[in-house]
Amino acid sequence: MLILGSLPGQVSLRAGEYYAHPYNAFWRIMGSLFGAGREMPYILRLRRLNECGIALWDVCASAQRQGSLDSKLTKIVPSDFRTFFLNHSGINLICFNGSTSGHLYRRRVLPALPPRFAGIRREVLPSTSPAHAAMRWEQKLSRWREVLFSVLEAGPEESPECRAPHRNPEPQF
Repeated sequence: MLILGSLPGQVSLRAGEYYAHPYNAFWRIMGSLFGAGREMPYILRLRRLNECGIALWDVCASAQRQGSLDSKLTKIVPSDFRTFFLNHSGINLICFNGSTSGHLYRRRVLPALPPRFAGIRREVLPSTSPAHAAMRWEQKLSRWREVLFSVLEAGPEESPECRAPHRNPEPQF
């Protein structure tokens, strides 16, 4: 499964980490669902998601914007999804972290993809950004759980730990 943002914000770019803003709920959600919370070192969070069959990337390879709001993106260059899908043929779900990444993918990426890649299931999930305050934390978590676990429960290759919510997200070595 592939989780796509639009483009990292200023805090994430400075930190060199996805979803680094302390008020972004992404890692809190990943901690609740997969034991990959902010209390773990970043590299271990990424490893944990990878163990669960989850990749992170961005719709935009590059863009310009003032600040971190997706609504300010200009001069967008999409990421090379054709090559990505050729190299990662097992992707069966693309999740968009918010409507902007989903919109950008539909407009800028999908028309250029071959039909075999265009048919991959896609789901727009509630943005984990602190700017998306229209939905309560519990609602966001519930929707993310529903969509991500629908794929994990169907796939036999992921570890059993990835199929059930983590109550106490401690790193497992």
